[in-house]
Amino acid sequence: MSLKELTHEQHRRAETRPFVKVLFSGNIDHALYAQYLYNQFPMYELLEVSAMPHGLLSDVPNILRARSIYQDFQELWGDREDTPAVCKVVHEYMNHIMSIKDDPKKLMAHIYVRHMGDLAGGQMIAKRIPGSGKYYQFENAEELKIKIRAKIDDSMADEAKVCFDFAAKFFEEMMGYVKQ
Repeated sequence: MSLKELTHEQHRRAETRPFVKVLFSGNIDHALYAQYLYNQFPMYELLEVSAMPHGLLSDVPNILRARSIYQDFQELWGDREDTPAVCKVVHEYMNHIMSIKDDPKKLMAHIYVRHMGDLAGGQMIAKRIPGSGKYYQFENAEELKIKIRAKIDDSMADEAKVCFDFAAKFFEEMMGYVKQ
């Protein structure tokens, strides 16, 4: 079985959270999407910084998303002096990443889930969100997919499932900010 097949159930659970429908709706509120980005940024930044000492991203620098996520946030949030609410799960995720920062295979499982998701489903989201969507803009996307796939194996399934579970929790928590 492939890593994709081994994590199918958790992937499906994450992508069917109601907040994902809000992302795909084409009319997500600008402030809500900015809050989504504000919460994504520290998770991506810590993951990417943690992956660097292991060389996990050295041959795929175009895969890095944290900076683009923050630029998108700034574009939408503007000069407001307040900041969006930070979801509880963001802190939980960051604590988890800190607990695995010395394990390149586990970190790679998170890169697989997050960054490959951005290269795939993220491309559909990009067409429906406010702002310029730099988060989902990649140079040489097909080449990036090939290089990421070359770095993964089935032994990463358990940790990839953990990442999908965090994503599902994040989407559930973000749904609490959607105005009904």
